[in-house]
Amino acid sequence: MNLPGSSVRLVEVGPRDGLQNEPGTIPTAVKLSLIERLADAGLTWIEATAFVSPKWVPQMADHGEIMTALAPRPGVRYPVLAPNLKGLEAAVAAGARDVAVFAAASESFSRKNINCGIDDSLDRFAPVMERARALDIPVRGYVSCTLGCPYEGEIPPEAVARVAARLHAMGCHEISLGDTIGTGTPLKARRMVERVAEVVPMAQLAAHFHDTYGQALANLYAVMELGIRTIDASVAGLGGCPYARGASGNVATEDVVYMLHGMGIDTGVDLAALVETAHWICGQLGRPVNSRVARAMAPCDA
Repeated sequence: MNLPGSSVRLVEVGPRDGLQNEPGTIPTAVKLSLIERLADAGLTWIEATAFVSPKWVPQMADHGEIMTALAPRPGVRYPVLAPNLKGLEAAVAAGARDVAVFAAASESFSRKNINCGIDDSLDRFAPVMERARALDIPVRGYVSCTLGCPYEGEIPPEAVARVAARLHAMGCHEISLGDTIGTGTPLKARRMVERVAEVVPMAQLAAHFHDTYGQALANLYAVMELGIRTIDASVAGLGGCPYARGASGNVATEDVVYMLHGMGIDTGVDLAALVETAHWICGQLGRPVNSRVARAMAPCDA
């Protein structure tokens, strides 16, 4: 694979996707400190929070406080999840300039997760996309369960392509393909991305792989060979799918950075500072660090 010198854009999802299902209430100050530490480490796309109902995601109830408290940094963007018009308006009012919506490639998962089918969920995004376009706010689209579903098992690449194509046609500037339960393997990941790339340009696709079975880095390498150049990752591997047994979380950002640096790709990220942040947030959450790179590079007093 001829990648040295190539650029790979990292989208850090720890503050939102990584923390949203954590038990207990994480203080707003801790979330803000995490975001600032990640930016200090050199990450330039940091998903900050989600403008969703606190009834469904209580951990994100402080979304407005988070966005209004974040100091602007040159070159750093703080996208947020805003899956409905009310969320979009609140996000924009709080200062958000990048938003995201989400759908599933699995009908069963969609109904369990957001209480409606795939087509209905996509129809709900129409007013969000229209309003975002009027405000010149770019919208990212997430597709979950692209390589497996806890209820339906394997998901055909054609099903993923159909949802991705709809999101792209609605105006999403980028489609993030999520292996939500982390059951994917390299060949399956390649076949899925190849099919989606027939309907959405490769340059507008991102990989969002979970590491439940330890395959995330191998899967990322496989789809990078095809041309994927945007990778979602979560510091310390935080996150996981509450609907999937054993889904251990997103691929760890520090593991991805270590791999990319070893391939001669400069990410602009200070790996030592990122590892320090991984240990810090796990200390705040009262849990051990799961990432292999963070464990291997642990400071002596960690």
